[in-house]
Amino acid sequence: MNLRINSIAPNFSARTTVGVIDFHEWIGDSWAILFSHPNDFTPVCTTELGYMAKLKPEFDRRGVKIIGLSVDPVGNHARWAQDIAETQGTAPNYLMIGDIDLAVSKLYNMLPEEIDGGARGRSTADNATVRTVFVIGPDKQIKLSLSYPMTTGRNFDEILRVIDSLQLTAQHRVATPVNWRDGDRVIIAGSVSDKEAATLYPEGWEAPRPYLRLVAQPR
Repeated sequence: MNLRINSIAPNFSARTTVGVIDFHEWIGDSWAILFSHPNDFTPVCTTELGYMAKLKPEFDRRGVKIIGLSVDPVGNHARWAQDIAETQGTAPNYLMIGDIDLAVSKLYNMLPEEIDGGARGRSTADNATVRTVFVIGPDKQIKLSLSYPMTTGRNFDEILRVIDSLQLTAQHRVATPVNWRDGDRVIIAGSVSDKEAATLYPEGWEAPRPYLRLVAQPR
């Protein structure tokens, strides 16, 4: 399956640190983040899992559920969580999938479907492409996917920023400009005519070009 933005996130059943879940059922009416790891006890991922745990209250405030994935068994996740707590100050406080049969990794195009067998015997380098962040909306569509190399830690502050933009633009007919942060000016969507915009924004907007109409962020 070739996954793109606005593709339906494939559903699956998987064993997690709190038992077996149905992914779509678990998402429910929330937003969700699925972020993956090539193995347990890897250094960069250790820092990422700890930082994500610290950020969880921010994701909770935005109505976003978090679920991690590693190709190792769930039992290993529990031991890894101890290391993460001791080295990063916070243990994972969200679900972790044990993708030992690589089913989810293949379903989400992180590994080729033709790979035989499961995770046993595969090195971290073999699973290097299992390093993707997916943001999924309440409609179960993929809103963002970012893949990182093993040597580059992910920027989860940026993921928060993107979610702020996604949630704002899902509710209002606007787009967000480069490096936008919550509270900055936004761009009136091209689908909104000037006549409509005058009704939506009676105080007016700035238009350095007819196609670039800047307005205060709607609340």
